[in-house]
Amino acid sequence: MHLPLKGIIPPLVTPLNSYSEIDIPGLQRLIEHQVSGGVHALFILGTNGEAPSLSYKLRKELIKKTCELVNKRIPVLVGITDTSIAGSLDIAEYAIGAGADAVVVAPPYYFPGSNAEMVDYFETLAPNLSLPFLIYNMPSHTKIHLTVEIVKRAKELGAVGIKDSSGDMLYLYSLIEEFKDSPDFSIITGTEIFLPETIMNGGHGAVAGGANMFPKLFVDLYNASVARDLETISKLREKVMKLYQTIYQVGKHSSRYVKGTKCGLSVMGICNDYMAPPLHRFKPAEREQIEKYMEKINI
Repeated sequence: MHLPLKGIIPPLVTPLNSYSEIDIPGLQRLIEHQVSGGVHALFILGTNGEAPSLSYKLRKELIKKTCELVNKRIPVLVGITDTSIAGSLDIAEYAIGAGADAVVVAPPYYFPGSNAEMVDYFETLAPNLSLPFLIYNMPSHTKIHLTVEIVKRAKELGAVGIKDSSGDMLYLYSLIEEFKDSPDFSIITGTEIFLPETIMNGGHGAVAGGANMFPKLFVDLYNASVARDLETISKLREKVMKLYQTIYQVGKHSSRYVKGTKCGLSVMGICNDYMAPPLHRFKPAEREQIEKYMEKINI
């Protein structure tokens, strides 16, 4: 894996037939859809991948199968976030043998930790990781917003980048400014609509959920941003905004982003839309909305 990590890195959904069975043909179609769309890496077992809802056995099966199917064509990043440090290290160790290229870790997501505790956590975790690692700022799910000081300490401990899903553009700019003299440290936005601003201000890429469905759209937007082609950026951003105005608006809860993405992929014939409990797939009326939106977006 070349540093800095950059480009479009879809947070891959986990195609499932049931809570204990991966939809393998769906996973294969999804991976080929991403690779043919030109994405730069894949991130599995993140929020879109429903990682906390999957058994350790299923997570390991997903890691192994994904690495086999990708076959080193692009880097595979594995989410190892867990409520226990032992759980994170177990998955990280398995990822090495399976052929993954890096791991991604957010703060444990049950007890709200302090800044000092998060520094201690990374100081304990990092020396035991044998793969390059990115840290993942996801305050809506982890109850803590990683300060720039914590990120600096993580970099000292070996982190090769950060994925920021806070939705806070000022914080994102603060990260870019802080690490502007560290060219191998990646600043990756998890808010896909921020992609042009991220790139044009010195960041490196986006973990874009919408790229599950439309990888080439986001790759084109990334390339336009690198080229500072403002006219093309404007046109492509309009298409990305359609996702926010349609697919991402179906359903009442924040889980609608993952549900909408999986349902969209199902409508496209790529993979199953089964959701691991406690979530469930969209009901027929909601699926009908997704079908209508997908038709309009494709047109």
